[in-house]
Amino acid sequence: MTQVDYRLNALVDASLSDIAPLSELALCAALNGATILQYRDKTSSTRAMIENAQAIRQAIIGTGVPLVINDRVDVALASGADGVHLGVDDMGAKTARQILGRSAIIGLTVKNMADAVRAAAMPADYACIGGVFETVSKVNPDVPVGIEGLSTLRAYLREQRPDMPVGAIAGIDLGRVPAVIAAGADGVAVISAIFRATDISKAAGDFRALIDKSLKERAS
Repeated sequence: MTQVDYRLNALVDASLSDIAPLSELALCAALNGATILQYRDKTSSTRAMIENAQAIRQAIIGTGVPLVINDRVDVALASGADGVHLGVDDMGAKTARQILGRSAIIGLTVKNMADAVRAAAMPADYACIGGVFETVSKVNPDVPVGIEGLSTLRAYLREQRPDMPVGAIAGIDLGRVPAVIAAGADGVAVISAIFRATDISKAAGDFRALIDKSLKERAS
């Protein structure tokens, strides 16, 4: 298992390519506070996904920030990414672990208590709870869990897997960071609030600073 710093997960979504090349966006986030990057692409061909993932991986060499691929174990393996983030309908974590190896990062989505129970029993390095709030970045048929749901799911995972970091995703802007961290999240996953900000570098830095401040306050 790999120790993951999940404080700020910057999601490099394929839809962001209208702003700049995905590799440039990834590097900007990596240099300004992101502790992990996730490449998410629901529309491109497998070939294009592998090429994009390779380009991102090349761009961030030397930053120390790992790259995981959303959903696609094959793309993670072919591109040399650091791991994969799996939803409930994706390949099982045990199979992914067999394919990617012991040192790969494997993250799991947790939307409800059934997911949390499953995640606790899997060979996963982190979990991400969500959607916490409504989001425009993804069509999500599930009702947001809210702060209360986040707190409940996080408490269960802490009890079962005390060393596993747990993040929060969906609709998280800067103003919501303190409440999300106070509810138990070890970090947040962000798309629009960073990459569609006027100043991406500043947005990433502001998120990281507030996350660190909120974690420090929670620990005191």
